Amino acid sequence: MSKYNVAVLGPIPRDHITTHHGEVIEKYGCATHTAIGLAKLLGSDGTVFLVSHVRKKDEAAVKLLLSEYDNINVEYITSDLDQGDVISLKFIDQNNRLEKQTGFMNPIIPADIKDLLHCDVFVCVPITDYEVPLETLKYIKENSEGTIIFDGHGPTNTVTMTGDRLIKFWIDRDQWLPHIDVLKMNLEESKCCWFDKEYLPEKLVHVNDESTEHLPALAAHALKTGVKSLIVTLDANGGAVFFKKGENVHHEIVKSIRVANVVDTTGCGDSFAGGLGYGLLVNKTDYIKATKYANALGAQRTQGRDFEVFKSKAETDQMILDNYGSI
Repeated sequence: MSKYNVAVLGPIPRDHITTHHGEVIEKYGCATHTAIGLAKLLGSDGTVFLVSHVRKKDEAAVKLLLSEYDNINVEYITSDLDQGDVISLKFIDQNNRLEKQTGFMNPIIPADIKDLLHCDVFVCVPITDYEVPLETLKYIKENSEGTIIFDGHGPTNTVTMTGDRLIKFWIDRDQWLPHIDVLKMNLEESKCCWFDKEYLPEKLVHVNDESTEHLPALAAHALKTGVKSLIVTLDANGGAVFFKKGENVHHEIVKSIRVANVVDTTGCGDSFAGGLGYGLLVNKTDYIKATKYANALGAQRTQGRDFEVFKSKAETDQMILDNYGSI
């Protein structure tokens, strides 16, 4: 039996990507980044169970891709309903992109994970607001001792009838928070989670500034509601980590790991979530150490177009030591 067991819940979209350099990349994304990054770190110490639904036409190719990693279990990747995410991403610059979605995965429900309740960590990486529903988080919370890491990218994004992927307020946020241990999101998504009681119409605009003034209030609310740590990625500025020390909310910035040449940023957030999952396996409350691993996997993800970018634990530990001076 594996020393550690990690479940990764999320879509494996068939991605068509146009980078900010104009290069075109086609690959399977999202949960594959999370699972493969984790698998490389775990090595012979653990097993990653990837839970997803895909199109029948994609199932064989997805499983062939993952067969290169001995410690990824693909038994929970199914195509029974022949539904899976299909996404087109066109990057305007290194971090911003236009998105279209033309295929839709059926949600991951409790029946899909009933045999995985023994897992030490559940890393949930939905990219749209339906893929990992609230009922599934409730089921895990009620039936497992595993740590639940949830990426806020899912409930803050939706798809229109024309296939446009748009960001939205996470209005029912407080129904979700009690069932999440670690809430991870980027700065833009965090602004979808902290909203006024009422707006003047002219104040309802797309927010793309880099202000972080709302984060302490959002963190205090999330931690009061049941979340143990809020971690917000700040692109080149690293990650803002919030958790309680006694009765007080502790706030710390974990600087990013700089890389010389950014090739492709697709999947950085998913990779970051995988790093959190690995970092919290040994110590469930060492959120700073976990964020160092998360930053390392996010930085590795930018270095190429395929999954060879992910490093072993020894190589990743050295990367962390070189940048932070300690693990």
